[in-house]
Amino acid sequence: MNSTARLAALIAFLSCATPTIGEETTHSFLACGQKTYIMDADGKATWTYPASTRDGYVLRDGSIVLTLSKSKRHRGGAVVKIAPDKTETLLWEGTQTEVNSAQPTAEGNLVITEAGDQPRLIEIDPEGEIVLEFPLACQKKNHHMQTRMARKLADGTFLAPHLLDFAVFHYGRDGEVLNKLDTTVPGDTEHKVHSWPFTAIRHGDGHTLVCCTHGNRVVDFDSNGKIVWTLTNDDLPGNWLQDPCGGQVLPNGNIVIASYAAGRADPNAPKLFEVTRDKNVVWKYVDGQKVGIHHFQLLTTNGKPLQGPVLK
Repeated sequence: MNSTARLAALIAFLSCATPTIGEETTHSFLACGQKTYIMDADGKATWTYPASTRDGYVLRDGSIVLTLSKSKRHRGGAVVKIAPDKTETLLWEGTQTEVNSAQPTAEGNLVITEAGDQPRLIEIDPEGEIVLEFPLACQKKNHHMQTRMARKLADGTFLAPHLLDFAVFHYGRDGEVLNKLDTTVPGDTEHKVHSWPFTAIRHGDGHTLVCCTHGNRVVDFDSNGKIVWTLTNDDLPGNWLQDPCGGQVLPNGNIVIASYAAGRADPNAPKLFEVTRDKNVVWKYVDGQKVGIHHFQLLTTNGKPLQGPVLK
């Protein structure tokens, strides 16, 4: 199947989706995963990309930065940018096993993580030159389970979730480990619950929201590293937390969560849902398909673009 046929098939797949969207709240969003697309508030795909992705950002000028999964075309993964006129530019070719995340910074740079024998975080300028680099202090045996959504913070330091280390590491600009947030379930000293950190979001007054994948929990740490808020399936109408990977904190303080495994057992399980701090569900997205959403970015709420920094 050629690329044109693949794209047509993907559009047909998305057009058959029947999303359930709350009556009072609507969102449009970029979805990354086995399928990559932008869904409008009416549940229609307005843009698609014919490749699997791990992370993605829609920029203010309409360009889209995508972290591509490893493939025959990009053996170690890659980062690309698609302009509004659909011109695609290769920003970074992975040099190891995987590229797991790529975050555009306020300065116009990109913060990228690579998994492999020498896991590392790099920051590149718009010309693709490395301006900062340091090794990640995660385990090296299992490349795929080294790290996920690393983000640069406003103070120039970095957060990087390390899955099999059961912790979110806080790095200085020189790679020094400044702190760790332990995502182990309290009392689970043998890590029988795989509460692997996937997304770590610094928000509010030094809080850090962490999505923990196979543990099916989302926790919020205060500035002292104490867990002050936890969301589990006991708080929801059903088992909606099914491998919660991606997350985003909205300007109003609400939290949107992606359940990557939703749909495998129950196609009608929400792929995305929004909860308040009081754990009330105000929006959900259901498409009836078995393909999940790895990460995402909400773009609009009730037709208006989200303002402020993208906290995801």
